[in-house]
Amino acid sequence: MDDQAVRRVRLTLAYDGAGYAGWQRQVNGLAVQEVVEDALSKLTGEQVKATGASRTDAGVHALGQAAHFDTSTRVPDGKIPLALNTLLPPDIRAVTAETVDGGFHARFHAKAKVYRYMYHCARIAPALERGMRWHVPVPLDERLMRREALAMVGARDFAAFAASGSKAKTTVRTIESVSVTRGILNPELIELSIRGDGFLYNMVRILAGTLADVGSGKLEPGAVDRAVESGDRLALGQTAPPHGLTLMRVVYEGERVY
Repeated sequence: MDDQAVRRVRLTLAYDGAGYAGWQRQVNGLAVQEVVEDALSKLTGEQVKATGASRTDAGVHALGQAAHFDTSTRVPDGKIPLALNTLLPPDIRAVTAETVDGGFHARFHAKAKVYRYMYHCARIAPALERGMRWHVPVPLDERLMRREALAMVGARDFAAFAASGSKAKTTVRTIESVSVTRGILNPELIELSIRGDGFLYNMVRILAGTLADVGSGKLEPGAVDRAVESGDRLALGQTAPPHGLTLMRVVYEGERVY
């Protein structure tokens, strides 16, 4: 790669995570990163490494995953997504591409991440979009779930929310906002939306499972506060399945947060 002509490009990617072992390239499964890097290498004729903002787990989806890569290609920003999508499988899409400062880092410069978790509360499992929602066959009280979720807001030590295997240097995270809403057009749907400066391994899924257990009456309200104070994972509920979770967007300096 000619250093004089190298530019750094920021990609926004969307993908259905059902067929992948998460974002990060690994030995024991096909990862989104591997597929994207292979497509970028074909497009540019270079060996390309794509660095993602979030290491989404196996089965987790994304509508706004951010990544960066370095390239000498002369393909303009506006045409990169179109060209790249001809080389990607249909369950991975390049949405946008823009040349950024050479010091930009998709992971380390992220200011916030927004995740959504979807529950489908009905006796009968859904026939459509079942790969994007967790089917919960018992009633859930979204008001109890909402009150429980609000205990997450602020800078707190979320050690109890870190699944085994987490390699985080610190378990303190700042949750900026969280909401739990029931669908107006389809009241069988409940949506959890959470925005924070970062999340521990399986943290959102543990929260989603805990809220479901509180909403169903399986777990006493106040579980989040008890777990934060004690650091005990056993004070929380189950880990919700990955397919209900979607990374909605990654926010950087100067961008509007919503």
